[in-house]
Amino acid sequence: MQTRKKVLASVLSGALVLGVCPAALAATANYNDGSVTGGSAEWQAWVSEWESVANDYTQVSLTPGADETQLNFAWYSQTQDGQAATPVVHFGTDRNNLTAFTGTTMPVDTSLTGGVAYDSNHVTVTGLQANTTYYYTVEKNGVETEVQEYRTGSFDSVKMLYVGDPQIGASKGQPQNGEALVADAGAANTAARNDAFGWNRTLEIATQQNPDVNFIISAGDQVNKTGQAKEEEYAGYLSPDMLASLPVATTIGNHDSLNPDYTYHFNNPNATSYGETEAGGDYYYSYGDGLFIVLNTNNYNVAEHEQAIAEAVASDPDAAWRVVTIHQDIYGTGLDHSDTDGMILRTQLTPIFDEYDIDVVLQGHDHTYSRSKLLYGDGQSHGTYEFRLNAEGTDYDWDNAYNTQTDEQIPLYPAEDDAAGTAAHDAFLADNSCYTIEDTTGSTVVNPQGTLYMTANSASGSKFYELIATQQDYIAQRSQNWLPSYSVIEMDSDSFAITTYQITAGGAVEMIDDTFTIQKAAQTDEPQQTVDAATLTVDGETYYRLRDVAAAVSGTDSQFNVAWNGGVVVTTGAAYTDAVPSAAPASGTSVSLTLTVDGESVTEDAVLANGNYYLPASFYAGLGVEL
Repeated sequence: MQTRKKVLASVLSGALVLGVCPAALAATANYNDGSVTGGSAEWQAWVSEWESVANDYTQVSLTPGADETQLNFAWYSQTQDGQAATPVVHFGTDRNNLTAFTGTTMPVDTSLTGGVAYDSNHVTVTGLQANTTYYYTVEKNGVETEVQEYRTGSFDSVKMLYVGDPQIGASKGQPQNGEALVADAGAANTAARNDAFGWNRTLEIATQQNPDVNFIISAGDQVNKTGQAKEEEYAGYLSPDMLASLPVATTIGNHDSLNPDYTYHFNNPNATSYGETEAGGDYYYSYGDGLFIVLNTNNYNVAEHEQAIAEAVASDPDAAWRVVTIHQDIYGTGLDHSDTDGMILRTQLTPIFDEYDIDVVLQGHDHTYSRSKLLYGDGQSHGTYEFRLNAEGTDYDWDNAYNTQTDEQIPLYPAEDDAAGTAAHDAFLADNSCYTIEDTTGSTVVNPQGTLYMTANSASGSKFYELIATQQDYIAQRSQNWLPSYSVIEMDSDSFAITTYQITAGGAVEMIDDTFTIQKAAQTDEPQQTVDAATLTVDGETYYRLRDVAAAVSGTDSQFNVAWNGGVVVTTGAAYTDAVPSAAPASGTSVSLTLTVDGESVTEDAVLANGNYYLPASFYAGLGVEL
């Protein structure tokens, strides 16, 4: 990541019943039971409301526009004899004097709507300004809806919610009040009723905690019925009141990908023809200091995804941050996706993300939480792989991957007596060890070379997976507490910070990981600052006195404080104000030093001389200090 003017660097809730399904269906019996978590009155009110919600296919969805000055709308209107659809949004700051914005309309496939004809309306509103209250209505066959309020936030300091797999309807088969939840059509889809309740609960709690959110990023699987009619699931997904004033940048998950209904419901900006399935293809948008690229990785043509990335980067080459969202977690830690179908595109996407200087990749699919270490490619040649549909074309072939160069079929779950299949699978796993782990310390990094990969757990609690038995070496932190979760991302020109929370059965919000922050330091052609520090050389390696370096960089972007509290404590971003040792001894003793850096324990080879520690240049580089 060396090509931009600023560079990344190293300076549920519910009735929880334990149980595991077979490996190929690794969802657990843990899920969010709305009848338990919602409280009796709230749940009964929702049950009473569900029939009208499930049968209302005309709810409005908001999506970020091509940049922060635009806002996209999509909604269904029922086709009326002799009356054309009216794709019009009335929008402005004066609720009594709104400006009309006209868009486009298309017919909805009636096989998805029970034979009833609908039109899908897409409209883009332009000219939005930061920190401004707007009002809007949409037209459904010429009739305006009630006025809704929409408020923009800051365009300089942007806050986002990042969520994974609402998957409305995924709790099918789970118990509720003595019966099993079912995924029947319409209001009879009690699984969708349950999961829409949980999805709304998460959004209510998250937005109460973060009322200044600009928009939401969803890493895919908004709904559950792969390749089938599922309008009641979309109705449940779109039902939360806060979505009337909060755009969502959705990603096409495997459960979304095999019908055009996703395209009808979401008006994505800069939609491309790259990476298309029935649900649509890749798209991108800019917001504040970020360029956001959303890839439909259910299409395994990586050459097309690279074209989409190149087009996006060309549209906003000076964006401080480049963030990609994909559904499949090429670096995740859940059972069973992370070491089977989820990793299939890893060998191909990793070097492309390196080439285009992608800072962060947001993922879903695994129904577990994880944060990777900073990763980049190993520079070696690797095979290329893909996932395919089953023989009927109705779902994915979950049992096999395919080598695109040899057409070899690779069983993802080889039988114990299948020696050839086991060998092919083992070779596939070995080939996917295609990454390098960057050497960083602490929960704040400055200008790293590598990319951060996040995987979101279920936001609705509709379905959870077990963690894989052995944590992969590329994973820094992971969690599975069987509770719905969400992350808060805060981004400005210099900093990208992500904090993840879970929601307890009682509605309390708890952090499940330390805030992880990537900071950017401006690159210049000026020579590096010379740090005047006492040094000692042991076995050919130079060690620099810790307190000297801290004093030398104090007051700069790379400053850090050194203190003693039962051991050496280093705090980045803080100035060093203590005394600097005067004498520089001629020799010292090699030691293994365990110190605390920004709250995390770190062990380094060091030299101890006259009560002061000396550390190698690699340690300081992790703090953003070049020696």
